[in-house]
Amino acid sequence: MELNFGMDFEDYFPSMIARFGAEGFINELCNGFRLLMDVNKGLITFESLKMNCSMLGLEVRDDELVCMLMEGDLDGDGALNQMEFCILMFRLSPCLMGGPKICTSTHQGVDSMSM
Repeated sequence: MELNFGMDFEDYFPSMIARFGAEGFINELCNGFRLLMDVNKGLITFESLKMNCSMLGLEVRDDELVCMLMEGDLDGDGALNQMEFCILMFRLSPCLMGGPKICTSTHQGVDSMSM
């Protein structure tokens, strides 16, 4: 499934690394993780991602949210921990990784991700 939010993407990560240094950049990624995570679980969950997209005014379908989580979920728990989030951000940076990796698999249903 290709995600298309009707907006252009400009990769600011290289300029952020140049400005903040590697450690400062990682700290900024961690700040972004904390903004998106469920504060009770310490993870980015389907529910926290959906709520934050809504608060940001982004209209994202449930299947697109599931795909976002699946793309970065390395341990199969249906959510993103801080390490998975940071790895995903690096992988999705065209300038850092030579092009984004887009989720192409389909999911059997959203309900299993929203537990």
